[in-house]
Amino acid sequence: MSRRVLVTGGASGLGAALVQAFRAAGDDVLVTDVHDAEGVELVLDITSDDDWAAALAQVEARWGGLDILVNNAGIAGGGRIELSTIEEWQRIIDVNLLGVVRGTQTFTPLFKRQGSGHVVNVASLAGLVHAAGMGSYNAVKAAVVAFTETTGHELHPFGVKASAVCPSYFKTNLLSSMRGSDRRVGAVVAGMIERAALTADEVAAAVLQGIADGDDVIVPDEPARQAFALKWGDRAAYDAMMRHQAARLAEDA
Repeated sequence: MSRRVLVTGGASGLGAALVQAFRAAGDDVLVTDVHDAEGVELVLDITSDDDWAAALAQVEARWGGLDILVNNAGIAGGGRIELSTIEEWQRIIDVNLLGVVRGTQTFTPLFKRQGSGHVVNVASLAGLVHAAGMGSYNAVKAAVVAFTETTGHELHPFGVKASAVCPSYFKTNLLSSMRGSDRRVGAVVAGMIERAALTADEVAAAVLQGIADGDDVIVPDEPARQAFALKWGDRAAYDAMMRHQAARLAEDA
C-alpha cells in the first residue's frame, strides 16, 4: 500500500536519496526544501513556523493525512570549545534541533487524530558518539536522539512511532552548509566525508528497512554500529580512542 511521505531537505544529498527510495517502494512523496530547486514541490524553511503551517495545509489538501514525516534537513557545524561562537551555536540549534521540533509539533495533532504515523528524524552517529571538536554538532544531534525517543514514548498511545537515524560519515553535500570559525575542524570533517565509502543511497535503503523493522534507532552502517558498541562495551577503549583524536586536534591549538 502506498504511503504518504513528506521529506524535508529533499533537493539533494540524503534527502534526495530518501525521496528516490520511497518512490521506488511505491510511496507518494511531497518533496520540500529551503531551495526552490528542480523537483522541489514546496519551499520549506524548517526554521519558519509559517512555512511549516503551509506544509501542513498542503498535506491536508493533497492527501488528507500523512503516514511518514522525515525531518531530514540540516546543516554541518562544529568547532573547538573556545573557537565556536554563540552565533554558530544558535544557528545550528535553530536548524538541526528546533527544525525537527517544529516539524514534529506541526504534524503531531494530525497524527493523533488519525491514530497513526511515523516521525523519522535524521540525527547522526554524533548523537551517540561524541568526538572532540564537535561540541555544537554533537549536542544538537544528541538532543535530536533524545527528542525522538521522547516523541516515540509520548505518542505511542496514539499509534504513532518515532525513529532516529544515526549514520556515520557518508558521501554527501553537507559541507556546503558548513560555516564556522574553527577551520581545522572543518578540514577534518571534509576529509572524513571525502574518504567515506558509505553512500547516501545506502543510508536511505537502511532507513526504509529500519522503518519496516520498527527500529527506534536506525544505525545504518557497520562503522557506526562498531563505534556505538565500543562505547557501551568497553568504555576505557572508547575514551582512549576519543582522547587520541582530541590530542591530534590539540597539536594544532
